[in-house]
Amino acid sequence: MQNNNNMKIKTIILSACLLALTLPSRACDICGCGVGSYYIGILPEYNKRFLGLRYQYKSLQTHLGPYGERTPLSTDETYQSAELWGGWNFGKKFRVLAFVPYNFNERSSQAASGKKNGLGDVAVMGYYNLFNHTGALGQKLLVQSLWVGAGVKVPTGKYEPSERLAVQESPNNFQLGTASTDFTVNAAYDIRYNDLGLNLNANYKMNTQNKYDYRYGNKFTANALAYYKFRIAHAVTVAPNAGVLYETADKDVESRKYTVEVSGGYSLSAVAGVEVGMKGLSFGANYQNVRSQALAGGRAYAGNRVMVHMSVPF
Repeated sequence: MQNNNNMKIKTIILSACLLALTLPSRACDICGCGVGSYYIGILPEYNKRFLGLRYQYKSLQTHLGPYGERTPLSTDETYQSAELWGGWNFGKKFRVLAFVPYNFNERSSQAASGKKNGLGDVAVMGYYNLFNHTGALGQKLLVQSLWVGAGVKVPTGKYEPSERLAVQESPNNFQLGTASTDFTVNAAYDIRYNDLGLNLNANYKMNTQNKYDYRYGNKFTANALAYYKFRIAHAVTVAPNAGVLYETADKDVESRKYTVEVSGGYSLSAVAGVEVGMKGLSFGANYQNVRSQALAGGRAYAGNRVMVHMSVPF
């Protein structure tokens, strides 16, 4: 009985710590692009290593009027990425995740249209398993883990400084990369009571100034997803999930002192998806419905997002 009470206390404390990370913490541009976000969600199940592909689609309206209305200058933008991603466990305590995106940016307005395709910024994140426990709570199995770590994003994507000069009234988002080396701190907590679970992820990205004297605002991303695992014929696991995704960003800064007003802000999205796991293959998808937002001083409006992925453990 005492062990069960200790487990309950630990669960409450760890959940509170993770949720505290999601409280006000201002953070890079949310809207899309090669500058984009580090949404991870529920990782595929793997023991040693996995390698896979992720596809993400995002849309954005920019050059909106001062009250968020469309004008003859308003632009429709789409940001798609095909991302090679993978994970590697080193023993039971260390984990490394890597992301190599290839971006497809497109925009159109009454005046002009344009495209940019190319390699984005490569990122690597390392995690340490701070806590991992499997036990019983009543007659049910209780499993929980807490991973914390840090990462780095390197400037492998192309950044065009002329883009910023041409879009003074629009976010500096239409880039394949940021031209800066940036750093992240990360935390991932998962708790499962038999087949019902809760997955929490938090990521804070600290951006540095690039060689063109531009610094994207620091960014905070957090998501909470509830899921339930259905097991089919002891061979396939299907886990529908739903939850929320919150992103917030500081305003950008140029020439070390000038705040870029058409930048920063926040968005809150409802997320629904499904994860499927079987021997030798995992795949999944989710839809992110933006429920609330205030981006780039009201001059940008983000649309809903889609992500699909597949991976192979080995």
